[in-house]
Amino acid sequence: MQPGVNNPLGARALYIFQDGEDTLYRIHGSPEWQSIGKNASSGCVRMFNQDVIDLYERVKGKAPLLVK
Repeated sequence: MQPGVNNPLGARALYIFQDGEDTLYRIHGSPEWQSIGKNASSGCVRMFNQDVIDLYERVKGKAPLLVK
């Protein structure tokens, strides 16, 4: 599905892999801004669309991800 307001992953999505395997977790935008920061996803990190677009443009290729 193309990125955009009708896509459940919002404007952009970064797929998270570990040891070459897809973890099924994503960092993605959300068209439902009121849901951001709530405990309502399946482990994904949701961001405002404009913020995830900026992050997507800054991250090139394989970048390490540290979750605390």
